[in-house]
Amino acid sequence: MTTVLAICAAQSVPFRGTEQSAIAKQALTGKVAITGSGIAGDMQADRHHHGGPDMAVHHYPLDHHYFWRDKLEDEILLQEPGSFGSNLATRGLTEDQVLLGDRFHLGTALLEACQPRQPCWKIEHRFGAKGMVKTIMRTGRCGWFYRVLEPGEAQAGDELALIERGLPGWPMARVFEAIWGTSTPPDAELLREVTTLAPLADKLRGQLLEKLGPR
Repeated sequence: MTTVLAICAAQSVPFRGTEQSAIAKQALTGKVAITGSGIAGDMQADRHHHGGPDMAVHHYPLDHHYFWRDKLEDEILLQEPGSFGSNLATRGLTEDQVLLGDRFHLGTALLEACQPRQPCWKIEHRFGAKGMVKTIMRTGRCGWFYRVLEPGEAQAGDELALIERGLPGWPMARVFEAIWGTSTPPDAELLREVTTLAPLADKLRGQLLEKLGPR
C-alpha cells in the first residue's frame, strides 16, 4: 500500500494569451468525491486532449520532484504536490512498478491504471523551462492515468491499496517507451501489440491504430 499525501484539483484559469488551463492543481482538504469524470471540483480546460473517463485521475510521483530539483534548482513550484497537473501525489510508487490494468482502492473508490501520460507544452510554460518535455520523453518520468471503475470518496492520508495486478510485463514505463519514448526507434509491431492490451485507454488505442494504418 502507498499513502496518498495529497489529492489535488484546480479550476480553469487564463494561462497563455487566450489559452486556459487547470494545470496548477492545489491540494484539497477533507473528503472529496471521485466520480467517473475524476476528482470533484477539478477541471480540464482542453477537453480534446485532456479529461474523459480514461483520463479521470492523473498520478505523478513526488519521487520525480527530486529529479527535477536537480534540473530546475530552487523552483518553488516543485514544493506543490500538483505542480505537474496531477491529482494524486505519493512517494515510493513509479512507472516501473505500476502495471497497465493495476486496480487500486482509494478510500471507497476503485481505480484502474489505463495509460501513461503524454507530456505537453503546458508543463514547460508553467515552469518557464524549455526542454522539460524532451527530458520526460527521454527518462519516462511521465506519470499515468486511472479510469474510475467505482466512484467513491477519499482524502489525503488514505492508502492507495493494490487489490488486483494488471498485465505482467507491461509496466507504465514500458507502455510509455513503446508509444512515445525516444531511447529506441518506434517499433510498429510492438505498437500493434500495445493496441491489443485490454486495459489500454480506448481513445489512445484508436489513435495508435489510426497512426499504424492497415497491415
